[in-house]
Amino acid sequence: MKQPYELSVALRYLRARSRNGFISFISLLSMLGIGIAVAVLIVVLSVFNGFEAELQTRVLGMASDATITGFDGPLEDWRVLRERSLEQADIVAAAPFVEGQALASAGEALAGVAVRGIDPGLERGVSNIEPMLVAGTLAALQEERYNILIGAALAEALDVSLGDKIVLWLAQGFVTPVGIAPRQRSFTVSGIFDAGMYEYDRGLVFIDMQTAATLFGTRGRANGLRLAVTDIYNAGQIATQLARDLGGGFYVSDWMRQNGNSFRSIQLTKGIFFVILSLVIAVAAFNIVSTLVMVVRDKRGDIAILRSIGAAPRSILAVFAGQGTLIGLLGIAFGVVLGLSVVAVLEPAVQAIESWFQIDLLSAEAYFISDLPTQARLIEVAQIALLTLIITVAATLYPAFSAARQLPAEALRYE
Repeated sequence: MKQPYELSVALRYLRARSRNGFISFISLLSMLGIGIAVAVLIVVLSVFNGFEAELQTRVLGMASDATITGFDGPLEDWRVLRERSLEQADIVAAAPFVEGQALASAGEALAGVAVRGIDPGLERGVSNIEPMLVAGTLAALQEERYNILIGAALAEALDVSLGDKIVLWLAQGFVTPVGIAPRQRSFTVSGIFDAGMYEYDRGLVFIDMQTAATLFGTRGRANGLRLAVTDIYNAGQIATQLARDLGGGFYVSDWMRQNGNSFRSIQLTKGIFFVILSLVIAVAAFNIVSTLVMVVRDKRGDIAILRSIGAAPRSILAVFAGQGTLIGLLGIAFGVVLGLSVVAVLEPAVQAIESWFQIDLLSAEAYFISDLPTQARLIEVAQIALLTLIITVAATLYPAFSAARQLPAEALRYE
């Protein structure tokens, strides 16, 4: 295939061994620097993407897409409201809940927990609690059986297992002849779940809704409805529209609002890292400047000969800009392959290191999630490659213009 002679010369300069081996060494370092910088940026963004996706999956597994709760107290008739909710085209499921705070105890161990009373049959439509059970069943939460589902981290903290007893102590008390006594109830552990998020595994328990209504004094009424919607990214607007259709007087929330700080923190940190690592790419790319400056100095005679036989200044510019761009393209290709390869093996590698050395690299107490998920997005990989190419091309302009301005007579005088 025919190709412009400028590209042929650029490829020849790239392949040929220079009389000054240092130039070839600097070219290789430029390629490696760009490649490593691109790979690091791909890996870092993939970790952020994986963490965000995993957090969203686990949050939606335990929390509903949206909720509506009574503004001034429990819902008067949650069954009617549920039926009216299901008439909305954007709502696929609704389930009542009663929620409150309590202190869980087993022996001398204590832990503060959020208590959620649910209807097991309806709860399946709005959360994924059942697949997360590592022991027991959701059906065990039957009315007046006083069974409870707890997280794996809470079971470890209280040192309990299936069949053991734990006591829930409520801040609300009742008057006795000897004074005010705290309200309490003993429950049997009938299931243990592992959501993979320390916040839920350590601080959330489930009981049947009627028992929860009795404990928290709602007189059989639900605090609100948990909703599953067709578009999770539009859950807030769907719940707001439902509240309006029901006549108002409800407090509306959704999964993004409840966990907004976590997701905003991820996005902010991701943006900061992108800027910082883009500057690293820029530093690596501008190594090409020093490489091309030395190449231009080394090839003064060739430049003069090309100009003498009729090569235009723009052709000389194209030769050296093409050489620098080729260095950048090779570095980008190396970086993309290296980055995607690291992303593919990073999670199992971390798990293997933790297993071999019996260490906990990612503490669930600090990071909410105990593993290191990754998710490479092709659109971001393409954006990184394009940004790096733009920086690389910009880095070639100064030495290329310098070569194009050289006068043949001055260069040949010293040859």
